[in-house]
Amino acid sequence: MKEIKFSDINLLDIGNNIFLTGSVWSGIGKSYICLFPEQETEKEIALLKMNLEEWKKFLRQSDTLETEILEHGPAGVAKAIVRKSQRLIDARVAWKVYKRDDYRCRYCDKDGVPLTVDHLVVWEVGGPTIEENLVAACRKCNKARGTMPYTKWLKSEYYKKVSQNLPVSILLANDALVNTLPKIKRVKNIRSR
Repeated sequence: MKEIKFSDINLLDIGNNIFLTGSVWSGIGKSYICLFPEQETEKEIALLKMNLEEWKKFLRQSDTLETEILEHGPAGVAKAIVRKSQRLIDARVAWKVYKRDDYRCRYCDKDGVPLTVDHLVVWEVGGPTIEENLVAACRKCNKARGTMPYTKWLKSEYYKKVSQNLPVSILLANDALVNTLPKIKRVKNIRSR
């Protein structure tokens, strides 16, 4: 394992090319690198040692909505709390979904509007953030669906109304996604508090 300094990293890479993929735990004389399910390591693992000010810069740049650092004691950091990490969608995955769906909303066929990715099996019930469980959706359609189950969404008045202009191939593709739902592995989102 190679040890590197904070100054060895381009600050703009954090949150753009360097992402949160797990956590490190330490105790009983060992350190444990725990990757999120289905994550792979890069070829080289680097040990990044930072002081408190570098930690603050690193976390601020990591594109999280809320970062809280609780300081105390001679070591400086007692706990770092990073929120949003469970729902952070990798930009590479999102762009693959947008490209696959021709940069259009899969529900209303609008293009030229800001897109989001919508979970077929919603995140709240364990839907993973993987390409097979995502479709491109405009913000309005994504918000209208909310946490409604996908099968119920396809029968909703809102979807029936906005999908009237969809090409038949997309309508059929959306209906066919129902058959993929049982094959999507669920993830357990465990809250510690």
